[in-house]
Order: sequence, then C-alpha cells, then structure tokens
Amino acid sequence: MPILEFILSHQEYLEDLITRSTYHSNAIEGSTLTYAETYAILYNDNSFKIEGKEPREIYEAINHKKALELVFKNLQNNEEFDERFIKKLNETINRDIKDTEDYRAVQVFIQGSEYIPPEPEKVPNLMMYYIYNYNHDEQDIFTKIARYHIEFERIHPFEDGNGRTGRLLLNYELLKNNLPPVVIAKEDRVKYFEFLRNNDITGLAEWLKDLSTKEKERIAKFGYRK
Repeated sequence: MPILEFILSHQEYLEDLITRSTYHSNAIEGSTLTYAETYAILYNDNSFKIEGKEPREIYEAINHKKALELVFKNLQNNEEFDERFIKKLNETINRDIKDTEDYRAVQVFIQGSEYIPPEPEKVPNLMMYYIYNYNHDEQDIFTKIARYHIEFERIHPFEDGNGRTGRLLLNYELLKNNLPPVVIAKEDRVKYFEFLRNNDITGLAEWLKDLSTKEKERIAKFGYRK
C-alpha cells in the first residue's frame, strides 16, 4: 500500500503525523503551544482548556494542518509542482495572520543569520528557475530535497512562513516518491539551522534520510506494511 494511502486511511497515524508536524514546525519558529494544546486545537478536544496564548499561535496551528492537507490533496490529484501550488501553500500557512498571496515585495532578513536573502525584485526569476530545475532534477531523492530545501530557504520568497512552507515541501517530495515523511523536532532546531547556514547539502541529505527511516519504524507501529 502506498504510504500516502495508508496515512489518509488510518486516522490514528494521520492525527499523529499532523499533530507532530504542526507542533514541531511551529515551535521551530517560536510558537509556545505545547503538544497537548496543539492537538486540542487541531482536533477540537474541548476537555483541554487553552489559556494565555496569542491568537496568532492558534491560527498558526490550524493553518499548518490545512497546509499539510493541501499537500495531500495536491498529491492525490497528481497536480503539478508549480508556482501556484507553492504560493497557495504559503498563503494557507499565513491565513488570518498576514496577506502573502504573492512573493514578497520587501527585503527580508533571517533572524540569527548573517546571510541576507536576495532583493524582492529578483525573487520571481529565482523561483521560476527553482521550479524548473526542481522538476527536471533526477538525482538521489534525499540529495534533491536537501539541495532544494536549502535553496528555497536562501531565496526566502515570502514575507513570512518560509521555514514552514519549505518543510512541507520536503514531505511533498518524499510522499510523492512513496517514502516516509520527516518531522524535524524542535529539539533539533540548532542542528537543522546549522545545515542551512553552512549550505551543507550532504549533511542535510543524510540527516533527512535518517529521519525518514525512523518515521518508517514509527508508521509500522500503527500497522503499516509495505
């Protein structure tokens, strides 16, 4: 059974993957929601009270779930990997928080990094080449996703939500190739950012492969058999 088919037909693992992916990806960007709070927001657990949290964090959780569901839908419908999809993904992540229907029109800076992303007027052409090269690249899958993840984050095409968008694109490509998705834990935030900062494609590729292997072991506990 294809991994995506298993995910969508097994509610327990679906909730597990969406909750972990949402919790950790948002936590990497600074969200203070706990894992339990994240699950309660995503799956309407009214027995769990959430107090003292910013509305933005609640929107971020809901939006990330919807964005991941958009990834699933794109794969199910065998739609193209194109600008429309990437823009829609980022727009979904930022819904009710910030209007990001298009590429950024301002210069952005990456907190904690010396690297400065390209000027906004260069982004459309950079993304056009990015998508063309992505769709015509046939190298090893983990090298490919590492290379284009780093490139995406360096272009930083949107005003906000680039990290979350980029991490969803990792799983888009893995699931497209019938490989287990990855969840980058908030505890590995520093390690992950070091790969990006050092432009370390080889190191990131090996790490993502290891994370995917570990996820395969986790899926098996939910009953998945290849």
